[in-house]
Amino acid sequence: MTDPVDTTAPLLEARDVIVEFVTRSGHAARALDGVDLKVPRGEVLAIVGESGSGKTTLARTLMGLERPARGEVLFDGKPLDYSFRAMKAYRSRVQMVLQDAAGSLNPRQTVYESVAEGVRLHRRARSDDQGRTEAELVSAALAEAGLRPPERLFLRYPHELSGGQKQRVLIAGALALRPELVLADEPVSSLDASIRGEVLALLLKLRQDLGMGVVVVTHDLGLAWNIADRIAVMYLGRVVECGTTEEVLGKPRHPYTQALLSVVPEIDYLEPVVLTGEIPDPSRIPTGCRFHPRCPALADGTAERAGIAEACRAVPLEILPATGEHRAACHLVSTREAAHR
Repeated sequence: MTDPVDTTAPLLEARDVIVEFVTRSGHAARALDGVDLKVPRGEVLAIVGESGSGKTTLARTLMGLERPARGEVLFDGKPLDYSFRAMKAYRSRVQMVLQDAAGSLNPRQTVYESVAEGVRLHRRARSDDQGRTEAELVSAALAEAGLRPPERLFLRYPHELSGGQKQRVLIAGALALRPELVLADEPVSSLDASIRGEVLALLLKLRQDLGMGVVVVTHDLGLAWNIADRIAVMYLGRVVECGTTEEVLGKPRHPYTQALLSVVPEIDYLEPVVLTGEIPDPSRIPTGCRFHPRCPALADGTAERAGIAEACRAVPLEILPATGEHRAACHLVSTREAAHR
């Protein structure tokens, strides 16, 4: 007899997750350095940040592909079980869509085989396919992914498809299992602008029609604005700002979020900010605020005038809790909020 599912719990949750890798020099590098995150059912969460911020490692950890050194990932209120059988069952309920459709599809497999592969692997773990045949499940998934009539694509190979069609085939492969959550890693980064909108509209339609949750990993804040309900901004292995899309992108608090937003063409309410340098090596995380070596507020004297420059350089910030409120991990933000209380 299985334990009852806690329907009040988030569908997916990360609690104080730390993921470490050992570098070639033998140093421990923290790709994730304490992440709290919640994904309610039917919500679209965007995880944004520059390359090297930890967002892809977070997606892989949520998928069970990386195991935390500390902390835990929970699904339906229960910690992940990393045994082979449990992971197989978990991945029948949570599917991942990768950014490189051309590289992800086997060039020797037809469209039918690519979509049917997951059905064959996971079908015994699921009992909610309503007795449909494999061909019916593949056909329905392709149709839901916008590839109609699906039977015309069954015998085609990846080289015969457009970029948008390949991405839809990947999405169909995930949909064939009726997942409760889809993790999409840069799902439109390799597509032409004219096709991106179609794929994004598809993800939103699937969320609406099927009620599934979606986690989108992206460096594109414009994409996040158009698709997400909530946003988590990552920098050097931590979430530095989180909240609803309107809060984070409409009234960004963290200097890092403000800098990222300022160079988005659609954004005209912020002065352009060009960040100097690159994200530091995760084996050498700066003291104090991890963003302080690149922070515009420290560079232009704003932090000094606020009396928190030394704190920025030396006092570590607490991990942002996944409370659902608009929060930012920043000494300057904390000082300003305290002044308005």
